[in-house]
Amino acid sequence: MPKSITELENHVAQTRRDIVRMVHGVQSGHPGGSLGCAEFFTVLYQNVLRHNPTDFQMDGKDEDIFILSNGHISPVYYSALAHSGYFPVSELGSFRKLDTRLQGHPTTHEGLPGVRVASGSLGQGLSVAAGVAQAKKLDKDNKLVYVLMGDGELQEGQIWEAIMYAAHKKVDNLIATVDVNGRQIDGDTKDIMGFVELRSKFEAFGWNVISMNGNDLNDVEETLSKAGVLSGNGKPICILMETEMGNGIDFMMGSHKWHGIAPNDEQLESALAQNPSTIGDY
Repeated sequence: MPKSITELENHVAQTRRDIVRMVHGVQSGHPGGSLGCAEFFTVLYQNVLRHNPTDFQMDGKDEDIFILSNGHISPVYYSALAHSGYFPVSELGSFRKLDTRLQGHPTTHEGLPGVRVASGSLGQGLSVAAGVAQAKKLDKDNKLVYVLMGDGELQEGQIWEAIMYAAHKKVDNLIATVDVNGRQIDGDTKDIMGFVELRSKFEAFGWNVISMNGNDLNDVEETLSKAGVLSGNGKPICILMETEMGNGIDFMMGSHKWHGIAPNDEQLESALAQNPSTIGDY
């Protein structure tokens, strides 16, 4: 059963708690982008994906597949997977520790259920997703392939090769979301290598493009549903998702500085106080 907005809000709060606790626990990781994408992951994994967490298979046959390209935001990914039933929530406490399955960037050799592609070397996820989606079409598998990228990641040339390829091959079961938070590790994207008219660029390459507020649960749910309806119409779909890095934690919002640093003890307590949840911590 799809979860109500109230239930989703509670999941988002718990996801934020998981993120800051994971990163704080090892004083390492990437909380900013993870927090900005909490609503997206919550809606995607709780209400949208047609998947089977209790019987994970690498081939993903007859299931929707999600690929995380900007793998450094693994905390939000791991939280979504755990709360969907892929592995015990208690395992979140092993984040970034030696000889565990929850490494800083998702990998496959540890055999973590839910993870089909190692990621974190930026710029590669869209190419993989396009190939997976094309394979589904060849196999007459009508399920969809979703991929998430960061806007700073679009500075990688391989992304644009994949954009061109997916449109040329009419990979119309591919839904690519770009997290447009305007920030990356070294500063604002507009100052590092700014993009103008992302919508026009994707449209010029032959994609259907829709926009959404990635920090509004209603808009996320409605837009992901719309993207599903647009699939199968001869063009891949791009969602330009505007988010706020560090969303939901007041002292992390509005700056790129929390891209890859961990909160101290006092900051952790403040973050947790801002995000009460009834789900329960690991």
